[in-house]
This record gives sequence, C-alpha cells and structure tokens, in this order.
Amino acid sequence: MAVNILGISAFYHDSAAALVRDGEVLAAAQQERFSRKKHDAAFPAEAIDYCLAEAGIALAELDQVVFYDKPLIKFERLLETYLAYAPRGLRSFITAMPIWLKEKLLLKDLLKKELSKLGAVPVAQLPPLLFTQHHQAHAASAFFASPFERAAVLCLDGVGEWATTSAWLGEGNRLSPQWEIQFPHSLGLLYSAFTYFAGFKVNSGEYKLMGLAPYGEPRYLDLIFEHLIALKDDGSFRMDMRYFNYANGLTMTSRAFERLFGGPPRKPESPVTQREMDLAASIQVVTEEVVLRLARTLHRELDVDRLCLAGGVALNCVANGRLQREGPFEQIWIQPAAGDAGGALGAALSVWHEYLDQPRRATASDRMQGAYLGPRFSNTEIQAFLDHAEIPYQRLDDETLMAKLAELLDAGQIIGWFQGRMEFGPRALGGRSIIGDPRNPRMQSVMNLKIKYRESFRPFAPAVLAEQVSDWFEQSQPSPYMLIVAPVAESKRIKMTEAEQQLFGIDKLHIARSQVPAITHVDYSARLQTVHRETNPRFHRLISVFAERTSCPLLVNTSFNVRGEPIVGSPEDAYRCFMRTEMDILVLENCLLTKAEQPAQQQDLSWQQTFELD
Repeated sequence: MAVNILGISAFYHDSAAALVRDGEVLAAAQQERFSRKKHDAAFPAEAIDYCLAEAGIALAELDQVVFYDKPLIKFERLLETYLAYAPRGLRSFITAMPIWLKEKLLLKDLLKKELSKLGAVPVAQLPPLLFTQHHQAHAASAFFASPFERAAVLCLDGVGEWATTSAWLGEGNRLSPQWEIQFPHSLGLLYSAFTYFAGFKVNSGEYKLMGLAPYGEPRYLDLIFEHLIALKDDGSFRMDMRYFNYANGLTMTSRAFERLFGGPPRKPESPVTQREMDLAASIQVVTEEVVLRLARTLHRELDVDRLCLAGGVALNCVANGRLQREGPFEQIWIQPAAGDAGGALGAALSVWHEYLDQPRRATASDRMQGAYLGPRFSNTEIQAFLDHAEIPYQRLDDETLMAKLAELLDAGQIIGWFQGRMEFGPRALGGRSIIGDPRNPRMQSVMNLKIKYRESFRPFAPAVLAEQVSDWFEQSQPSPYMLIVAPVAESKRIKMTEAEQQLFGIDKLHIARSQVPAITHVDYSARLQTVHRETNPRFHRLISVFAERTSCPLLVNTSFNVRGEPIVGSPEDAYRCFMRTEMDILVLENCLLTKAEQPAQQQDLSWQQTFELD
C-alpha cells in the first residue's frame, strides 16, 4: 500500500500544502493562488483540496498530516522575549497575546477542526497529526529534494521557533543538526529591517531592496558593521538590539536606527531617493558577506563539497550567485520554494525519511520536477471557459502556434503564457509567465509600467535555453529556478561611454548595456532561469523557435500578475489579468487570444483596489 503524507504550512505567511507519496512529490501549491490574496496566511483549504485531487485520494486516505512548525516552542520564545524586554514590550505583548492564547496555543485543535471540516471526517477518524520544527522543515525541503547523497545544509530566514540560522549535515535519509544562531540575532530580520526602512513591505518587498541595490553605492557599510552587527570570521554574528524594534515593538527599526541613518523611514509609495539606493547596496553587501563566511565555515567543518539552501534568505539570488562563483562548494542546490511555503513540502519529506525511516536514493536530477507541481488545465477545460464567456480565440496546433508566437515576439508584442502545471514557489518558470523580446530596449519600461504597474527600477529575468546559457552569461551550471544572478557574457555587452559611467542612481536605468538590454541589470547582471527540455518541453520549444528566427535563445520572463496580485492560477485569472493590462496576446495552452479582437471594455481601474500593494 502506498503511503500518502500531507504537509501543511499556515498561519504566518505563504500558507501552502504539499503531498508526498512513497517519497515522491506529487503535488504542491500555495493558498494565495486560489484565494487571490498575496502571501495568504490562512488555513490552505483549497491548496489541500488540489493536492488530494491530484493524488486521487480522499482526506481519510492520508497516512499522516504534518505541520511545519512547533507552536509551543514558538510561544516559549515569545514569552521569554517579552520578559527580557519588559516593560518596553508591553504594547506588542498586549497585541499578540489574545491571538496566541485563542488560536496558536490551540493550533492542534484548530488544525483538526479545519481538516475535519474539509474532509467531512469526524475528528476522531482523522489521520495522525505530526509536527516538525520550522528549520527542520526548511532543511528537509532543501536536502531531501536535492540531487545530492551527502551535503551541507544551510537555512537562513527571519525566525522559526528560536533558530534564525541553522546548519545541518544531510546523509542518505538523515539530517543531523550542527549549530544554530538564535533570535533576536537574524540575518533575515536585519534585511527586513532595511526593507521596512526603505519603505517596502516586510515579507514581500525584500526582493525590491535586492533589485534596488545596484543603483546605489555601499556608503553605509562601515556604519552597519560598527553599530548594527558584529560579524565574526566564521560568519556568526550578534546584532545590537537598541537599533531594532521587532523583538519588543510593532515596527522593525527604532529611533536610534533613524538617527544613525539620518531621518525616518521612507514613506511607502513616495519617490525612491539615493539614500534608499545606498542603503540597499550596503545591506546587500553585508548579507553576501555573512552568507559567504557561513558557507566557508560549514565547508571546513563538514568536509563536503555540496551545499543545499533554504529559508527566505535563500531567495537572495545575488548572494547565491556570489556563493556559486566565489564559495568553497563545487555545487549548490536551492529549494525553489525556499520560504515558508516550502516548509509544507519539507515537513512531508521529513516524515517519510526521518519519522518513518524510509531510504532515500539520490538521482542525477532533483525531485522537484522543475517546480511544476500545481494544477494544470486541459484545452477542453479552457475552451469550455472561453466558449461559455463568449471570448474570441483561435485554437492552433503546437507547430503553428510556436511559429506565430516567435513572429509576434520579434515584432515587440508582449504575451501572457499559460500552460502546463503551475509553479510551486515565488517564481514563474514558464507555466504562468509574461514573456517578451529581451533585445527590445523599451521592453523593460513597458513591462514595468504598462503590464505590471510597478516601480520602474525593477529588473526582469531571462529564460534561456539550458544548452546555450554559457554563450550569453558567465554561468555554466543549471539555474532552473531563477535563483542565481550571473554576469552577462563580455561578448554580449555594450561598453559604456565615460559620460554614462558617471551617472548615478536611477539615471543608470536607461543605458543599454548589452545585446539583450531588457534583462541586463545596471551592474551587467541577470537573474537566470535555464529552461530544460526534460522539465518544460513546451517552453523550451517556444524559445528554440524564437532562437531559430532571431539567433537569440532567450526571452524576458516575468510572473503572470500585476503588482500586489498573486501569480495567476486559473484560465479565468489569466484572462482577467490580460484584460486589465496592456498585454497584446494571451496564450492558454493551444488557444490564442488577441487583445484587439476582445470585446471593448470601458477602462475601469477600480480593480487596482482589489490587491493590497506589496
């Protein structure tokens, strides 16, 4: 009999569900894709329903359900923190305690109640409910899903129960904890503090800070190392908590932080100034230095040549790129759903390998199936939706469709591309993507302002044929999950004039730096996705046909959504997003929709209030 294990992450941010059968990952999805609420923290009922449907089983047929966190240990940390900072933490203590006492401490009962409701199963007949520790779930998602038999594992995030940084040794079906750094000293929360201070939203705006960094200079580096963080040679660190408010208050930074950096935090949605750019550049350098030192220590202590990464900080693809190029490890592998959503998957894999002691055999490829683990929609389902809504479309066979799309892309058209299974994790990887021609110098600004409705400085990623990646980038290893930043190859760069080199800040944005300006960041870097025939043959084919026409084996690839909206999950979501933006074409599997042929709609921007800005 097959063993089915459901992993759940919920109630903090990025709720998700994942289903593992006999150690194989069958399905995984975030709740936000169904609820349409970005970073949704609610119980992932619809994500669980999807996973069960994909596995073809009912809730009662599960062998185990596992949650990615131990709430009692987390509660202990909260209480100890409040006591340590008393009486200063009284206001946040009063804010947090009712929720903890009502819900979080009774989490086991709450989970059972929600599961019972979901499966129409009496609580007494539910499958056994287990709990992993937060960083254990992260480590399991990184190692057990990786292609390595033996590897060091580094988890970095805001905070789990107590751990903010943890090191592990993965061998076969076992994870051995090595050491950890505990709250309140946290690289993730340090980065989030700067995210907050720069006027972006914590737990969602960190990638904006990373994208902003190349526009600035690390002018605040000495201040950070002198006042905020004491960093040792081995990568361990302590933070001066006088500058932070997250342990005992309701904001991330304190008045002392404001005095140190010359004023209050930037107001959200106000103009980004050179100060924010320089702050971003400075904290990015600090983050990279900490990660590199920790990795070197782990390599020295464990004598292994492979490294796995998870936790929210592992989504910092600039640090990952440096770690790959300069670090001591021969290979690194990063869990594509590195944040809390991936904890659901890690918890399920941990139960299979560690709790049930089932063997694990490493294979040449990882176990994530390209991260294409979400729902798929057939042409029949899509056509039924389009016909019912009387939406004009053409159905084309693949050969005709690919040639037509290559022609449209070459002509500067922007295309919504919806096909195959939805991606698990924060990146669109050619299942739910918006694509364009990277050679077009206007593509970056048009996509940002007219399609995504977001800040002009935000960079776009290239999706490049895996077999040609080293022709265009200083990168030879696969990067299937868009988690590595690499330099554009020298041969593809355009040399800047002396006058252009003197430009500062956002003025750097409009200078074409390579033959593919739409995906070349101001520091000649790009966040790469290598596209593999084995995991996404259709997306690979589209890029190949575009390359045959243009000699350019890459496309701009950004997530199919507008700012503040989760990535689209269904054909209805995709059509809605298509009609609200200035996208030219929508492709739903083999159905092609042209904007000019759609029913004329009066411009209604009230939908922009639907999504809370990220």
